[in-house]
Amino acid sequence: MRATVARLSGVNTTFPPHTAIEPGILYFGTPVVLLSTSNEDGSANLAPMSSAFWLGWRAMLGLGARSKTTLNLLRTRECVLNLPSSAMAAAVDRLALTTGSDPVPPRKQERGYFHVADKFGRAGLTPVPSETIAPPRVAECPVAMEAVLESVHPFAEDDEAQRGGIVGLEVRVQRVFVHDDIRMPGADDRIDPDAWRPLIMSFQKLYGLGPQVHESTLARIPERMYRSPDIERARGVS
Repeated sequence: MRATVARLSGVNTTFPPHTAIEPGILYFGTPVVLLSTSNEDGSANLAPMSSAFWLGWRAMLGLGARSKTTLNLLRTRECVLNLPSSAMAAAVDRLALTTGSDPVPPRKQERGYFHVADKFGRAGLTPVPSETIAPPRVAECPVAMEAVLESVHPFAEDDEAQRGGIVGLEVRVQRVFVHDDIRMPGADDRIDPDAWRPLIMSFQKLYGLGPQVHESTLARIPERMYRSPDIERARGVS
């Protein structure tokens, strides 16, 4: 197939052609999150996931509707979003095929999952008490956000074959804790993106974040202009 020739600003530019494919997943690259929740007996569950995005002090989490993490979150309405650094890849990978569900659901059995009750022990990570909710934070994670569930958004309700299988869980952050070594010098409430190295999942594989590749025009907007009313709301939570 011949390359496509396009005209941009009067300059002939040659691009490779697009090809239609059908990948099984669309994980082009998102940060890994270790979600800690509380089990029925008060013990902690810890699960890696990467279907998450943030808007202000809220996050949307995409999870299997019948997973232990989802059931815990729906029951208690609390979780911690722990963000591991790229240096923690081995610890995260030790949780990759584990589940807090006992017995293991058939579909997870088919994929090789097995039950683990002590997820923190399995990963070699340290639970520390949260300030506003019951589930613990992960001490080793450079970022930990205590959050509460605000709403549930069913996915694929239009498709009978998928209906009830996936949910989007909207959570509101109440506390943000970070390690001092990723804070921006001279600023109280900012993360230094040159110091923060999140663990990234891209098509089931784990990667680190490289250096900045280009200056961002968007970065000229002061970060304080993005502060949402949820920050003031969070200050009233004890």
